[in-house]
Amino acid sequence: MNFENTLIPGEFVKRYKRFFVDVKINNDIVTAHCPNTGSMMGLLKSGNKVWLSKSNNPKRKLKYTLQIIESGKTKVGINTHLTNKIVLDALQKGIIKEFKYLNNIQKEIKFGNNTRFDFLISQKNKEIFLEVKNVTLSRKKGIAEFPDAITTRGVKHIKELAKASKKDYEIFLLFVVQRNDCNQLVIAKDIDLEYYKSLIKAVKTKLNVLCYDCKFLPKGIKLNRKIKFKIK
Repeated sequence: MNFENTLIPGEFVKRYKRFFVDVKINNDIVTAHCPNTGSMMGLLKSGNKVWLSKSNNPKRKLKYTLQIIESGKTKVGINTHLTNKIVLDALQKGIIKEFKYLNNIQKEIKFGNNTRFDFLISQKNKEIFLEVKNVTLSRKKGIAEFPDAITTRGVKHIKELAKASKKDYEIFLLFVVQRNDCNQLVIAKDIDLEYYKSLIKAVKTKLNVLCYDCKFLPKGIKLNRKIKFKIK
């Protein structure tokens, strides 16, 4: 997945009203859009190096969008709007080994009355629903965690996936860790115990969980290697 334009480096100043961040570029402070509704725990330290993209749309109020924050020496992709694009690129290129023999990929497919799953995949006479979650949190070296805030939407998706499995769909949950310094992912049950319980229950039935980290390139971000999912 490539960025539309070359990213612009800057220095993080502050985040406010959830969707706004101030960033210092050279000697100027610009306000950029923050495309992440989570807490972004551990990333919002003043002085952290960041990278912004600049929009080509002359009518857009906020010209800049926050894309990457450097925490320590690790780049972390925070734009949740890009996660599905990263996954789609990986599916099309056969990077996800569980989905190498695809017949068809559909995006944003409605299920039931008020649910949309990220992807519906056709593979070897199987219909597979794939839901994607973006991960940025790491509180312990080498370990990624999800979620970084209470996610009622995430719990809903797990329950809806379970319903889909009863209608003979295969069900997958893919955690995209937008960083490259972790070798396993765990559920942050101290942050959202309900999500933890719901996921554990679903895994014991038919939910397949995949975790992949990301590689940061000069022009974009791509899905990289599979990492372990550990239930603790």
